[in-house]
Amino acid sequence: MSFRLKELLKYNLILASRSPRRQMLLKGLDLDFQIIVKSNDENYPSDMPLEEVPEYLSKIKATAIDLTTRGSNSIVITADTVVILNNEIIEKPKSEEEAFAMLQKLSGKSHTVITGVSLTSIEKQISFSASSKVYFKELNIQDIEYYVNRYQPFDKAGSYGIQEWIGYIAIESIEGSFYNVMGLPTQLLYEKLMEFVKK
Repeated sequence: MSFRLKELLKYNLILASRSPRRQMLLKGLDLDFQIIVKSNDENYPSDMPLEEVPEYLSKIKATAIDLTTRGSNSIVITADTVVILNNEIIEKPKSEEEAFAMLQKLSGKSHTVITGVSLTSIEKQISFSASSKVYFKELNIQDIEYYVNRYQPFDKAGSYGIQEWIGYIAIESIEGSFYNVMGLPTQLLYEKLMEFVKK
């Protein structure tokens, strides 16, 4: 086993997210972790630059976890992902109609996906973000209908999962981390975790 990975395994990692994709990505780093889910206020200042929103929200999510009862070697990982198109955040859809409309907006255009992450212990916190640019081809209406009906993307910012059928048939190219679009910039997260645990 990697010496660096051994160092990380000495810590009690807590992922504060109900996202199955984030859980899968963290498992892919061969890390042991607990999952704690808290409800959070996901509001942000109306004058905040959009690219700063995910990092801000990741910090807000961290405040919901009481670390005083979890030991000094605990590290909480919180994250938030946003999709930005034409200087507007594309939220999670609340209905099939909203999901359809969002995918029509993304069709034939490029958009930006930003994930903000916070690592928090009793002693300190670091926050960072990663940005990826995603290029969608022109989407056929029947393809949008099929995806929305079959995959019900109501838990996904921008109404799509890059790892699902829509990603296979619609995405022409990506600039930046693929895993960032899924919900965690794994390469950057691993390096930041290593920095965080350095004495």
